[in-house]
Formats: sequence, C-alpha cells, structure tokens
Amino acid sequence: MTSTTLTAPDLITAGKLEIKVTSIPRTRSMPKAAELGFGRIFTDHMFAMDYEEGRGWFDARIVPYGPIPMDPGASALHYGQAMFDGCKAFRARDGRILLFRNKRHAARMSEGAPRLGMTAPDAETIHAAMKALVDFERDWVPSEPGTSLYLRPTLIGTEGFLGVRAAKKYMFFVILSPVGAYYPDGMKPVKIWVEKDYIRAAKGGLGAVKAGANYAASLYAATAAQKRGYAQVLWLDALEHRYCEEVGVMNLFVQLKDEIVTAPLGGTILAGVTRDSVITLLRDWGYTVNERRYAFDEVVEARKNGTLGEVFGTGTAAVISPVGEFGFTEGSLKTSDGAIGPLAQRLYSTLTAIQYGEAPDVHGWTEEVTRVA
Repeated sequence: MTSTTLTAPDLITAGKLEIKVTSIPRTRSMPKAAELGFGRIFTDHMFAMDYEEGRGWFDARIVPYGPIPMDPGASALHYGQAMFDGCKAFRARDGRILLFRNKRHAARMSEGAPRLGMTAPDAETIHAAMKALVDFERDWVPSEPGTSLYLRPTLIGTEGFLGVRAAKKYMFFVILSPVGAYYPDGMKPVKIWVEKDYIRAAKGGLGAVKAGANYAASLYAATAAQKRGYAQVLWLDALEHRYCEEVGVMNLFVQLKDEIVTAPLGGTILAGVTRDSVITLLRDWGYTVNERRYAFDEVVEARKNGTLGEVFGTGTAAVISPVGEFGFTEGSLKTSDGAIGPLAQRLYSTLTAIQYGEAPDVHGWTEEVTRVA
C-alpha cells in the first residue's frame, strides 16, 4: 500500500504523483446526518490534473472546490467526451477511514476511457489521487451510522474545437461529497417499471462504460416511470426487448428456484463493483450464481409456479436495493409481501459491516487511509 506523505507545506507526494496544494481554511461544519442527502454537499477542496497530447499528464493539484474554466468548444460539451466513476470512504467506529475497493473503481475508469476515445490516467494514478484527496479532506468523512464520503472521479475533454474527433486535451478531477444513509427510515422494497420502448444500451455501444451519455439517455424513461409511481426502470435488451439487463443504475439479481441469476458482462451492462462483491459473497455462502441471459418471462413464470425467490439491485449508493414489485403495460408482478428478504438483508449487513471495518475482510476489499503527522 502506498502511503501519502506531506513533504512540504505546499506539496503532497502520493505514489508517483507530486501534488501542489492550495488550501483554504474550513469555514463550514459537517451537517447533521439527516441533512446530508446524496450529492448535495461538497467538501472544501478538489483534486485536478491536465493532459495534453505529446506532454502527458501534468499539474496535479489540490485546490479549493469551485467552478472549472472551460473553452466553450470543449469536446465534453459538444461530443460527449465525459465519464466518471464513484466509490466511498467510510469512518470506522475507532476513527479509521476505509476505502472500499477503490483500486477496482480506478481500474474500471482507466480501462473504460478508450471506448470514448479518451486518454485517462493509469489506474495507479487515479487511485493515488483519490486517496490523497480523502486524506486531505478526512475531516469531511462523517461518522454517523450509514453515512460515508462519496468520491466522484471525473474525466472530461477540454480541447476547444468543432469537428468530430477525439480531443487532444483532457482534465481529470475528483470531488467529494459527504452523504447520508441511503435508507434513513430502514430498507424497503422498491417498485420497478419494466421498460419495453426505450433502451439503455445496445451491444457494441457504451453500456459497459460510465459515460455521461448513458445516464442522459436513461433520464426520459426514468422520469416517466417515476410519474407512474415507480422508483426506477428495468432495462431490457435492445434487440428483442425480452432479456433483463440493469435496473435503473444498478445491476439486478433474481433468485430462480435453486439458482441466482444476473445478466452477463458483454458490453451492454456495467461491471458493477458491488455486483462483483455480491457474486463473491453468494458463492462463498454456497449459492449457485449464474451470469447468464434471462428473459423477464422467466421471472413471470417463476412467480406463477412458486419458484421465484428474492429480487434485488446492487450498486455503490444503495449497496442492496430489494425489488418488491414490477410494473408493466399488461399489469404488475409482486415479488415479495413488502418485507425485506433474508438474503438481501444478509448481503446488505455483511457488505456494510466490511465497509465500516466491523467484519473480517477476507477478500482484502478495504484499504485504510493512513494519516501522516
């Protein structure tokens, strides 16, 4: 593990990065847990660095959080060269700050950028930048149960030009947001609309990358579903509109008789880090988990013959989100009696216990952010 060391009042060394620091005194206190919400409050500082073709990445810096000057012709604005990732830091009861699978998130971002024609820092650099900023802003990691510090590493094309090509200049930056408990009143099953008209991603497209374009394309259908009284949408495959893919911005798991299924990685869904963690835990516990294509008709049939078990989504924000009902144009399908299933509860309890350092981390998923005096 690479430690972050303060080598001078205005310089931090993190891995192979030398980060210039321009700091401001903290002028705000941490809001109460109930006031945090998600993604509405940001810390005092951010990390940024720039890239130019032929020069590489340069000017790594921690600076006060604020607006980013951008050329009006920047490729992020005109051609959608923008992507991000998201992970969390947790404060353990003993005060330690733990990152959860931060290196995997960094690798996913670095590996996904070429699909958008973008040049990203390598995974080691992304990881070092996130860890250094969390260390610098450690007072912003909340301590109340269920709270955490959300990390949003972002990559944008900044070169100003008009013409359809990849940019030659980029900015990578990281912002931090203290967030409240996703379930402040307790975990409850959600209602999901089965979307049969619009698609999230097609094979060969951007579905496996956390591109801003993916999320923009999802908003219309998600808003329509919410107006119907549903929390999110279940996306079906682009070709036949039959096979289950993602639910909202989460990966979906369905218990069918003696197996648990989730859509396979094949270019149309995101390789969720929580998804991978859940698959690992389930197999550790002796469950049969198959990453395969499965039609929504299978879910309907399983409900009819009594072999449908629990249904839940997985993601960084919610960790586990039980699904209690599916709605579609022909009617609805209840997957539970409104209570949280024992498997979803066990997964949520186990993962959050690991994240907060309250359970053995046999897979090495957490990493402590050590403080240097």
